[in-house]
Amino acid sequence: MSEAYITRIAKFLPNEPVPNEEMEAYLGYINGKPSKSKSIVLRNNGIKRRYYALKKDGTATHTNAEMAALAVANLFKNNASEIKDVELLSCATSSPDQLMPSHGSMVHGYLKETGPIEVVSPSGVCCAGMHAFKYAYMSVKLGEKEKAVSCASERLSPVLRASQFEDELQQLLKLERNPYLAFEKDFLRWMLSDGAGAFLVESKPNQEGISLKIDWVEGCSYANEQEACMYMGADKLEDGTLKSYKDYTNEDIQEYSVFSIKQDVKLLGEKIVKLGFAKLKDILVKKGISMEEVTYFLPHLSSYFFENKIEDFCNENGMPISKEKWYTNLVTKGNVGSASIYMMLEEVFHSGVLKKGEKILLAVPESSRFSYMFCLLTVC
Repeated sequence: MSEAYITRIAKFLPNEPVPNEEMEAYLGYINGKPSKSKSIVLRNNGIKRRYYALKKDGTATHTNAEMAALAVANLFKNNASEIKDVELLSCATSSPDQLMPSHGSMVHGYLKETGPIEVVSPSGVCCAGMHAFKYAYMSVKLGEKEKAVSCASERLSPVLRASQFEDELQQLLKLERNPYLAFEKDFLRWMLSDGAGAFLVESKPNQEGISLKIDWVEGCSYANEQEACMYMGADKLEDGTLKSYKDYTNEDIQEYSVFSIKQDVKLLGEKIVKLGFAKLKDILVKKGISMEEVTYFLPHLSSYFFENKIEDFCNENGMPISKEKWYTNLVTKGNVGSASIYMMLEEVFHSGVLKKGEKILLAVPESSRFSYMFCLLTVC
């Protein structure tokens, strides 16, 4: 088999960063009043700035596919004609602009300079970006492709705007009698950000500068034993199953906020760290790798609330990760879902501090139904 390397990383962030105090100027006020949960969520998640692909009046500035295409184009900003050599485009998102055509096809539609190439569109939530990357990695590793691009992008700001909640206003007011349920509905409005990232994966490392050799990519899902924790386009029934938007009337879709993003925060807190990092321990044992060999640890965090929980779990289970190895950009970029891991690695890759032989461990948990992806890279 060939080896596979990440040789370039790029990102695209729409517009100017939005600080905490301006969030509701973009997302709006439900019932004309400031959110009761905003300060609680922001205090716990630690985010200070994020990006929205919209103006304050709600006008879109970019589509999801357009942002992904701009990130891909940035891979080739020093030699734009080189994009014609790309043989595979693997594009992930949890927030496509439409149900059909596929997100990947729409991204390809913006990249006129490419030829008729293979395009795939892994679906999912945070792990989808890693699934797109693994497809590109395996294609190069198998020798089928020499130059592949994976990308991940999110554009969730439009569904976080207050205008999306006005028709269910009375329902939200009722829910104020049960603060837990109200918090569950409002929680993700203060967590999510827009943007895109892209990797160029090749069969040979860069002749000048650094590359990242892909040692392995491993994932797992616990959906066989866990119910949904984060969902959209469905509603959760009392028995824990999801009822699809296809099975609701138009009136019920509004009443039950079926197209709002919802998070079962209690289930999230109970499961997200314990399941995934127990699996990481198994993977490290199988691969014969210890945390002492890892130079940089990049965990995708939805909130800094989970940082200490991950650290405590790893310490208690014999795989301590000293804090100087950790890197995350959540505070400045927000939670960009499937694209977050791309943006973190992009910053580390271009930091100028990486040395050949150093190892980078990526960890991506996904709460939607508890899936996880892990990856080990070696600087070369």
